Amino acid sequence: MPVNPNPQGKGLVPVLQGLDSHRLSRLLPAKPIDQIQRELFTSLFVLQSDIRFNPVPGRSYWLYQCEGRFRLLLVGPTEWSSGFRGRFIGECILQSDRTWTLMLDAFMAQDQAFMQQIDRERNRLQQSLEAADAVEDILPVYEAGLTFYARILAFTLGKSLRASMASAGIEGLSYSAARGLLTRQ
Repeated sequence: MPVNPNPQGKGLVPVLQGLDSHRLSRLLPAKPIDQIQRELFTSLFVLQSDIRFNPVPGRSYWLYQCEGRFRLLLVGPTEWSSGFRGRFIGECILQSDRTWTLMLDAFMAQDQAFMQQIDRERNRLQQSLEAADAVEDILPVYEAGLTFYARILAFTLGKSLRASMASAGIEGLSYSAARGLLTRQ
């Protein structure tokens, strides 16, 4: 059975509009590999959620877990008129360089099972970084498993981090080589 390359029915115009709405500034800051690693992990964690709207940089969004899946929503935990069936994970903000920040809810930060899940995912990313010939080899380009807007944001995230790595002089380096530069500074 052939894979539908456009499962959400988005044509070329919405894709181009989505990419245009997330056009990056030409001047992205140089970032050390530790910051690249942290931002990549957090951003990929947020982007794995179900995102059914086009996020705007600088605005707060709220991450929930319901029925085993994560969902990024426009409604905060105190704004529900009747109870929302799901766990509040934390507040997310899309930064101007298209990386995400996540401020975990204090309750979730104390949830041992959730934090173990985070550690497992962080370890998987760490292993991927260490196994890659160059760090940019694992940056997202096209992520078929993501929702439409998350796919656009993942593509832009990859471009952003690649540009920051180039500014820092670590583009094309393996993770261990880039880390080695940190110890020399």
